[in-house]
Amino acid sequence: MQSAVDFIAEIYALDAGPRTVTPVTRGALGQIWKLTGHGSAWAVKEMLFGCDEEQVRQEAALREAAEELGISSPRLFRNREGAYVSQLPPALGGSCVKLYDWVDGTRADPADPEILSWCGRTLALLHRAGEGTSGTPNAWYEQCRQAADWAELHEVVRRAGEPWSDALGTFIAGPAVELARHVTPSGRGGLVLSHLDVQPQNVLVGPAGPVLLDWDNAGPIAAERELAQVVYVWAGGNQFDAQAARRMVRAYVDAGGRAVIKSLDSFSMLFATALNYVYVQAEAAVDPALTAAQREFASGQVVASLRSLPEATAVSRLAEAVAGEW
Repeated sequence: MQSAVDFIAEIYALDAGPRTVTPVTRGALGQIWKLTGHGSAWAVKEMLFGCDEEQVRQEAALREAAEELGISSPRLFRNREGAYVSQLPPALGGSCVKLYDWVDGTRADPADPEILSWCGRTLALLHRAGEGTSGTPNAWYEQCRQAADWAELHEVVRRAGEPWSDALGTFIAGPAVELARHVTPSGRGGLVLSHLDVQPQNVLVGPAGPVLLDWDNAGPIAAERELAQVVYVWAGGNQFDAQAARRMVRAYVDAGGRAVIKSLDSFSMLFATALNYVYVQAEAAVDPALTAAQREFASGQVVASLRSLPEATAVSRLAEAVAGEW
């Protein structure tokens, strides 16, 4: 990335002078770099698997609408051509990059009651900002692979000799079947344009309060389903804290949020994304077209995901725990 710094500085019209770039963190979709120079700092997000420009336009529009409602987030910069995404030349790797303000802070603590209230309020504001969308939710959030797809993938993984092959097979034969029963397309009512990745690692708490990061997944969704997923994640997953879950829901309702968690089926997005994440990471782990580093990252993600998948019985109890908050 150091070799790409001059190109990025030029296309974003950054001040001239010496700059440094350091890797910060790697996510499922991209690598974050910190770019510094002359007392200023930016976050460069290198998109490792391409970039959907329509999705980025949705990201920018939602971020701006949310900012007007008081949600703090890093600015997404336009380049000299007015685009939110820039592509590095082939000689520099050809990746798509986005440039943001750098944000300092500590990761949000889900055990902090004030943070839980902030999360509920913020989700309600996001849903208000994104009301009236005419889009269609991405299949990632509404569909999952069929049994035949899983069986084929498992055979490839088994032949590759991955150490987690047996664990994947156990998952495919049991939990995957149970979770898939609750993955269904949403109806046309109640759709909003929203963030879709509101989780603790995407919230930094700085001197001015919480800042919501990583808007790369922004798109249409059933508000009820995003609320259900966010409550599950922030309240503690399968070992959820019922009081924390209720606190979030009350904050959501008090801030004007209209979605209601009705039953286990409200968690369709949670189940779909969990299933799909395991599938694509297992697929990537044995993909010879990817780099060794990418395959290693994917393999680690499979192992971690199989240890922390949502359990239908726990999620059912969570739905019951918040049922009286509306």
